[in-house]
Amino acid sequence: MATWKRDFASGLIILVPILVTAYIIFWVYNALAGIPIPTIGNPVFRVAITVTVFVLLVFAVGYLMRTALGTVLERTLDDVMNQLPGLRVVYNASKMAVETALGGTDELQAPVKIETWQGLRMTAFKTGKTAADGRDILFLPTAPNITSGFVIEVEPDQYDQIDESVEDALTRILSAGFGDTNEEDVTASLLEGVDVVEGPQSDGDGGEDDADASAEETSAKPDGDT
Repeated sequence: MATWKRDFASGLIILVPILVTAYIIFWVYNALAGIPIPTIGNPVFRVAITVTVFVLLVFAVGYLMRTALGTVLERTLDDVMNQLPGLRVVYNASKMAVETALGGTDELQAPVKIETWQGLRMTAFKTGKTAADGRDILFLPTAPNITSGFVIEVEPDQYDQIDESVEDALTRILSAGFGDTNEEDVTASLLEGVDVVEGPQSDGDGGEDDADASAEETSAKPDGDT
């Protein structure tokens, strides 16, 4: 029974992500195919044209943002959206989520451990910023959604530096503690304290050598010893 349950769970682990991905692609395709484009009746062409126009628009806006005019427009747009009650929360949250997802780990500093409660530690990241009173500003993400979390101000002696890369820390958080990118360290920790006993090594003449050594030891013993 345990074997059947294990095989069923293994099959779900493989098939469920594939089905979810296929459903999302199907939903996006139907949404894009439903966009009315005059003189184009084929849904495949409508999807292709919509995706092409969107990609070109993204590149055009990205190029504009590298100019001085783009910086002014972005600042103006942020000011306008922050004046709208309710919508500014959605705008700022979505912008932060996109920046976190596309920014990679370059903007994150070294991960640290901070004791939030007595005996309980959590993983946080240094932002490289300091508060007005000299405290370090840390970002304490939630798991597995790292786009949400807490911005905390901590004294430098209230958190511990750890010898861990940003990728390893993010892998642990995104996987809710189940993932580990360094499998060699896990294997080494499992084998720590285990004595490995190597068996006798022999070559082609190993049997004769062992027999000669045994005969020499027997002849070297006194007659009273057996």
